[in-house]
Amino acid sequence: MQAEERLSAQPGPRYAQSAASTEQSYAPPEQPYAPPEQPYAPPEQSYAPPEQSYAPPEQSYAPPEQSYAPPEQSYAPVDRPAAGPQPWDHRAGPAAPARTPAPVPAQVPPLAQDPPPAQDPPPEAAPVDRPGERLARPPELGAPWHSGNKPPMYPPVPRKLPAAGTDPAAAVLPDIVVDGAEYGALSVRAASVRGDSHRYLGEPRQDALCVTRIGDRDRGELLLLAVADGVGSAARSHIGSNEVCRLAAAYLDRAAEGLCAALAAGDGETFADTADAVVGRIATLLTDLAVRGSHDPGDYATTLRVLLVPLDPAVRIRGFLAVGDGGTALLREGRWYLDITEEGSGPGTGVIDTRTDALPSARTASTTLLGPAAPGDVLVVSTDGLSTPLAGEQEMRDFLATAWGSGQVPGPADFLWQAQFRVKSYDDDRSAVVLWEAPDERA
Repeated sequence: MQAEERLSAQPGPRYAQSAASTEQSYAPPEQPYAPPEQPYAPPEQSYAPPEQSYAPPEQSYAPPEQSYAPPEQSYAPVDRPAAGPQPWDHRAGPAAPARTPAPVPAQVPPLAQDPPPAQDPPPEAAPVDRPGERLARPPELGAPWHSGNKPPMYPPVPRKLPAAGTDPAAAVLPDIVVDGAEYGALSVRAASVRGDSHRYLGEPRQDALCVTRIGDRDRGELLLLAVADGVGSAARSHIGSNEVCRLAAAYLDRAAEGLCAALAAGDGETFADTADAVVGRIATLLTDLAVRGSHDPGDYATTLRVLLVPLDPAVRIRGFLAVGDGGTALLREGRWYLDITEEGSGPGTGVIDTRTDALPSARTASTTLLGPAAPGDVLVVSTDGLSTPLAGEQEMRDFLATAWGSGQVPGPADFLWQAQFRVKSYDDDRSAVVLWEAPDERA
């Protein structure tokens, strides 16, 4: 015992024992490792039952196929009448006509009386979503009407254009301008069209127009309706005509309070003095524009015609001022009055205004107070491209009297088409601003 204790006290043998014991203790795990090989077989055997258990779902699926048959049998009683043959059965032979008194038609009258189903077919039948057919429906205005048996030689469409490199100001001017406005009982339509000769030669439209509002509620408000006709022989008259319209709007606006007071009082002298002051200022500024560009002021020569219409419905007087030729006509109750400003030699002569004055050389205006305006009046301010054929061509007067004197204000596109009524040998630019006074029921 003492010897064994001494041996155990030595470190080496003690380590050997612990190692040996470790080796002995390690052996047992080799034995318990074999059993896992045996219990592993059962999982292979236990896997077979799932294969067997999968068969029942295949058998259980058969009942739904059998259970589906009853609905087919249960559906038959629904269509069968309480007694008599079955009209829906083709095997019934002669009994088939009995299908006519079936209870289904009894439900049709309520559907026929129901408004929504009756309205459904028209939207479906209408080709609303077919752009090609929709475009084919509206009538086309086509080429403007003309007097005589044959139209003028040139087609009434834009043709050659001015070159931007030669004259940028001319190149950006549109061939056609359409405008308009509506204030209470007042309706306005305006159009300016390049003439056939200018279209053929690729020259700019020398006419200009202006439709705007000047003043304010405190000082008084007026519609300013203007046309300007650049002198054909002046190289830069297309710039002059547009510039005088712009300047007229700017400087007549500054004088709006005095102009409104003069029109309300029927004071023609004050109106004329104010108009002369504004025209003088326009002439000075147009001359300065020419000098700054090293041009002759005569190159900007242009006429100007302005109609001032108070927006106050109680004021029935309209103010008119003009520098140069053009036309101012009245259509009342289907009858034309072509020289209401008494600038020409009388109505129906073919000459409405023979004045040849032009800005910037002219520094005063011819002025007139027009009125009182009557309900339904149609007042036309135009360049001589319209006024001259209107005075000389009966067919044109009849056509425009029908188009503009019916009591209905045309739309802008219709107005443009109407204003282009063609007369042979009249190929100048054409500009017109037309004012409709509402009939009594709209006033």
